[in-house]
Amino acid sequence: MKKPWLWLAVGGAILLVWGAIAFPTMRGSRTPDLKQKMGASTDLYSYEAAMSNPVAVAQRSEGKARAVAEPLAAPAAPLAGADRKIIRTSSLELVVQRPEEVAEKITALAESMGGYLVSSEGGGQNATSGTLTIRVPSAQFEAARAEIRKLGLRVESEKIEAQDVTRQYVDQDASIRNLRAEEAQYLSILKQAGTMKDMLLVTEKLSEVRGQIEQQQAEFNALSRQIETVALSVSLRTEPQAQTFGLNWRPGYQLELALHDGLESVANYSTAMIGILFYLPATVLWVGTIVAVMVVGWRMSRWVGRRWFGWKEVAAQ
Repeated sequence: MKKPWLWLAVGGAILLVWGAIAFPTMRGSRTPDLKQKMGASTDLYSYEAAMSNPVAVAQRSEGKARAVAEPLAAPAAPLAGADRKIIRTSSLELVVQRPEEVAEKITALAESMGGYLVSSEGGGQNATSGTLTIRVPSAQFEAARAEIRKLGLRVESEKIEAQDVTRQYVDQDASIRNLRAEEAQYLSILKQAGTMKDMLLVTEKLSEVRGQIEQQQAEFNALSRQIETVALSVSLRTEPQAQTFGLNWRPGYQLELALHDGLESVANYSTAMIGILFYLPATVLWVGTIVAVMVVGWRMSRWVGRRWFGWKEVAAQ
């Protein structure tokens, strides 16, 4: 007690030694928990850096976030043979009697199989040629091709092409997942921004990443539609006209056209007569109603004339 400063010095030294040993241990045990709450990666940025200078972290994130996103969204392994992504296209040249009618049948066939018409070009009902392109599901490709072949008199040519886009499909899928992981990193940084300037900078980077995501997603969706469906381009034309002594003489074809037109005229006559028969009762009712109204009106006018205007006396004189 004669030297109190000595005891204070000894106690202070003991406290310093204890603090030097205990503080790093406590700090090391707390930092991972804070990082986990933030959802951040230790390779991208530290919690202390994000809290002290989020602007600098945001500037470095564009290059580093991709490196962090790689293990988070690693590309899938090359697809097996059964899962390969193939883009198939087919083209046919058909000889038909009436290109316009066959084109309508092909369009209806595509819609019935879950497909749709992509483009069509023709010259009307009396056209001698036409082209159209349809898309059908890949599972219905063979059935659609067989049905289209049946619509023509004969097949002039046919071609099928296939393109393997498995690598492109996998790369685009991995790129989208990496961009989404990068977006999540920027969202985590944005939550820690302390000033308006920091928020604006991180928001700008976040908007750029989201724009890239939308572009990549649109390209990926277009590629997926090309894989899921098959494009069929069909060229239609009529038989070339045979010439005899310089004349376009085709008696068989003309006979077929005359027979078709005759049957079509008979069908139109039958349709008209059936319509008349169905409308006949209504027509009779309307005519009867009009005649009854006219008779009643005439009788009423005669009665009023006799009673009030003396039509009978005038007629007698």
